[in-house]
Amino acid sequence: MTPNAVRPSADRLGRLLNLVPYLLARPGIEVAQAAGDLGVTERQLREDLELLWVCGLPGYGPGDLIDMAFDGDRVTITYDAGIDRPLRLTPDEALALVVALRMLAETPGMANRDAIERALAKIEHAAGDLADAPVAVRMPGSDDRLATLRGAVERGRALRITYYAQTRDQTTERVIDPIRLLMVEGRAYVEAWCRRAEAVRLFRADRIDALAELDEPATPPPTAELHDVSEGVFNPGAELPLITLKVGRGGRWITEYYPCENVRPDPREPDEWIVTLRVTDLAWAQRFVLGLGRDATAVSPPELVARVRDAATAALDAYAAPVTETL
Repeated sequence: MTPNAVRPSADRLGRLLNLVPYLLARPGIEVAQAAGDLGVTERQLREDLELLWVCGLPGYGPGDLIDMAFDGDRVTITYDAGIDRPLRLTPDEALALVVALRMLAETPGMANRDAIERALAKIEHAAGDLADAPVAVRMPGSDDRLATLRGAVERGRALRITYYAQTRDQTTERVIDPIRLLMVEGRAYVEAWCRRAEAVRLFRADRIDALAELDEPATPPPTAELHDVSEGVFNPGAELPLITLKVGRGGRWITEYYPCENVRPDPREPDEWIVTLRVTDLAWAQRFVLGLGRDATAVSPPELVARVRDAATAALDAYAAPVTETL
């Protein structure tokens, strides 16, 4: 099994238990459509269906196992082995959904607000007293900062911000024309036309060190194109530098947190993975590798290897320098 195919067994069990009632309600559904609805790849769905063939009731004979029929690319459950209802939400899951939906309802510019409110009402009704728990729902970041950002978007006003760019480890001041507020992967962003870059940019709210609303309208050009954040904020293209790292067990988390182009076991060291991913620039990659410590080694490009080696050597030399004691 390759690292990309690794899935927590508990997650897969939950997916399988919900898959049967889903298919029962949609006999003859296309595998591609089912995969899209369930948020998995066609390959993963087919692997799940193959596993269902050997699941069922004790005895595990031909009449005890879950059975299904295929007609080309369509699938129909013909025997459900009693798994005919989806899993019920646990109290923690119900509360998490309530909190997430309340946050969505608080996000300005959110599309399909009616659908969000209907879903929230349905879950709160099912959750009963749990939905009345005293949970304050706020978007991540400073309340004052977010209130200013939200107000600027709603009033259509330009902003002057001081922003920390982590990729360049640099703080800059710029004027932006806010377009919308977004919640992506649990973080708040303002999407705006940046007059300094002359392009649409996403600014993380918690990295805005200072901001002030200007007495002038926000005027993003008509040609400004909004980002597609359906798959996250960072969608690397072929124009970005490609780096390769050797990653130990303690660093494998990066393959789930960052979009990787290739992940494979090191044939010479089974406990090590060879990970290839694109980065915004090599300066960020240098800090990234150094931050991983002994859990990662830079393999390529040669410039990155040299950067990491030189920075590590400089750090060791600093520790090796004698300390002069003063009275």
